[in-house]
Amino acid sequence: MYSPLKDYTIKILCVKIKTMRLDKFLKVSRLIKRRTVANEVSDMGRVFINGNPAKPAKQVKQNDIIEIEYASRTLKVKILKVPLGSVSVQEAATLYEIVN
Repeated sequence: MYSPLKDYTIKILCVKIKTMRLDKFLKVSRLIKRRTVANEVSDMGRVFINGNPAKPAKQVKQNDIIEIEYASRTLKVKILKVPLGSVSVQEAATLYEIVN
């Protein structure tokens, strides 16, 4: 018996998007020196992801825009790459680009 379903193969491509917690990304990228400080700054509402206030546990991904309000200025960066773990000082600067 002929079945049209047997003639077609459907392939689904699953792409795993690399994500990382906001506080960890801020520390690994060296935008903020310590993870506890990144937690405190996020809890105070001074960190935004794509224009929305972000808590420390918010997952960030490639192409997200992070804004950090420091006392005297605001830093706006675009995430270019999300690492799997810790990175060297030289590689940390390649994780983002300044958008200001």
